[in-house]
Amino acid sequence: MRNFLAAAALAAGCLLSGCGSHRLRMNSEQPVTRPDQMVSFESLYGKNCSACHGSSGQGGPALDLNNPVLQQLLDDSSLRRAIQDGVAGTLMPAFGESAGGMLTDAQVDALVKGMRARWATAGTMRTAAQMPPETTTLIGNASHGEQLYQMDCRSCHGGARQQVTDPTYLALVSDPALRTILIAGRPDLGHPDWQTVAQGHAASDQDVTDVVAYLASLRSMTPGQPYAAQPQGEQPTATEAAANQPTTAKRKQSTGQATESFKTEK
Repeated sequence: MRNFLAAAALAAGCLLSGCGSHRLRMNSEQPVTRPDQMVSFESLYGKNCSACHGSSGQGGPALDLNNPVLQQLLDDSSLRRAIQDGVAGTLMPAFGESAGGMLTDAQVDALVKGMRARWATAGTMRTAAQMPPETTTLIGNASHGEQLYQMDCRSCHGGARQQVTDPTYLALVSDPALRTILIAGRPDLGHPDWQTVAQGHAASDQDVTDVVAYLASLRSMTPGQPYAAQPQGEQPTATEAAANQPTTAKRKQSTGQATESFKTEK
């Protein structure tokens, strides 16, 4: 009986061993793609971009990438730089390995090419020569920018939507980000682009520069402030506070008295 049980256990072990090796052999034959070798646009975009820019390049909390005007405004190098290094003054982080991200150069290139192939359609846009450039060397005139804002922007950004001129909001938005919105628009929010933002004519490079200069002039250097004023008499003035501070001699005397009192009690 003992020999029979031993033989049965040996047979079961061989059977299980054979099944295990077969399973391992089947799995080893299936190709496995390393994360840094993935260059499928759909996979890369879905894992890294869709949460902010929307599953189809629109409808997310960030700028629509599925916006032909934005795709025309940004050339390949600008788009690649934004993905690689992030965008200062915005919530766009760096995704490139060289800037601390997880994507290789090949993967960043795959994203750029995929966006271009899907969303960079000319449509009814004017030529690139007529569009204000992404960056400019012009000097902004804030006074003229205010006039343009009152004439072309206030009708939408007044009242309940007046927060665009809020100093604290503007402290969170960089000049390049404001310029991008003025030129490319925000189709998801109904914000027009440079071709229709101005009444009766397209906005020029100088127009965009001046409006950005005006908005920048409203920016707070201390976001969230000023705080509510304290009631009179509740807080001492700086002079009073200084006068009330004990001198070094007084502090030593006070400390000595407390120590002596403690000794006496002991």
